[in-house]
Amino acid sequence: MLPETAYQIVHDESMLDGNARLNLATFVSTWMDESANKLYSEAFDKNAIDKDEYPATARVETNCWHMLADLWHAPDPDNAIGCSTTGSSEACMLGALALKRRWQEKMKKLGKSTAHPNLIMSSAVQVCWEKFCNYFDVEPRYVPISLEHKVLDGYDLEKYVDENTIGVIAIMGVTYTGMYEPVKDIAKALDKIEKDTGLDIPIHVDAASGGMIAPFIQPELEWDFRISRVYSINTSGHKYGLVYPGLGWVVWRSTAHLPESLIFKVSYLGGEMPTFALNFSRPGAQILLQYWAFLRYGYNGYKTVQQSTMDVANHLADEINKMDMFTLWNHPTDIPVFAWMLKESPNRKWTLYDLSDRLRMKGWQVPAYPMPINLTDITVQRIVVRNGLSMDLADRFLDDIKSQVKYLESLEHKMPKNNTRSFRH
Repeated sequence: MLPETAYQIVHDESMLDGNARLNLATFVSTWMDESANKLYSEAFDKNAIDKDEYPATARVETNCWHMLADLWHAPDPDNAIGCSTTGSSEACMLGALALKRRWQEKMKKLGKSTAHPNLIMSSAVQVCWEKFCNYFDVEPRYVPISLEHKVLDGYDLEKYVDENTIGVIAIMGVTYTGMYEPVKDIAKALDKIEKDTGLDIPIHVDAASGGMIAPFIQPELEWDFRISRVYSINTSGHKYGLVYPGLGWVVWRSTAHLPESLIFKVSYLGGEMPTFALNFSRPGAQILLQYWAFLRYGYNGYKTVQQSTMDVANHLADEINKMDMFTLWNHPTDIPVFAWMLKESPNRKWTLYDLSDRLRMKGWQVPAYPMPINLTDITVQRIVVRNGLSMDLADRFLDDIKSQVKYLESLEHKMPKNNTRSFRH
């Protein structure tokens, strides 16, 4: 068919996706300005893996993770090592693979078995951690969250670790609620375990969201390489790094913390290059967009953008908390994400799932989902505020949620029962 015809067919079908800017479920960036869009269109054809053909893009990639190493207080940023990825899921897996390989090498030197590695994490981890354990034969050990311990905070940690523990995952911005896990408290618990048992357990920080929020909004918070037990950190360039999707980053404390045995020397298109990744060919454009964002905003610019996003999130949380039928699970004091619950009422004829469906009719995507293990009887609704959701749009959303709640409260009969849906993104 004619290229214009093919374009029209795909264009028309994709319209059914709705407006990405109104998607309050996703953490992924949905807006960049026109200069970034122009740069993106000029770099569609760059392959990030081909460092011999695109050496300038390779240098930009190196510049970016060195800047992140400095932002995250690596002891010697010039001696840190890192790489870009297609997103935080790949970055998490690379960080965990390094933990596993270091553990294997240590156990072999001690003449011990490497057959049963395990990884400690909260029951509220993102699904990529379950995938890692499944794909790479590691036993996941979940520390359940509770109403008393809403995040992994070091409580009862000694019950889960042993000599086969490759590491502990600390999350800076839990997917379910946006809350930070206190990395410093987790490290203190591991310090006590080491003192009592001799077990030296490292930490990988999954800072998919918080890694680009905390340095600007909570700079005094110690969660990064200032804590010696933190070996590696990942973040999503395509979340609060303010770049279009598919870009992640992972940085190790130093070159000594990334086992040499995991790095491949590849002969490719006339050159030899080291590579450590799960993917091979992948877009280079997002790497350039990340460098553009670092240059465009700088430290003060990122601080301004992230604070503006936090202001919108706090405004939304305050207004939703004023509504009699809701109770906040958390306030957006960490990243600009918060969740709320529906108060129990014997006469209520609707659920948060019904409200989610009603808001979708207005174009808004606001997910409702059960909390993880031990709290599955609690359903929450969650909003992710990103750059591009202005205060005006937020007020429009509040008008819509109030009008839909008013409609649901006026029902004379119960809404048809929705099938509850698990939430794993």
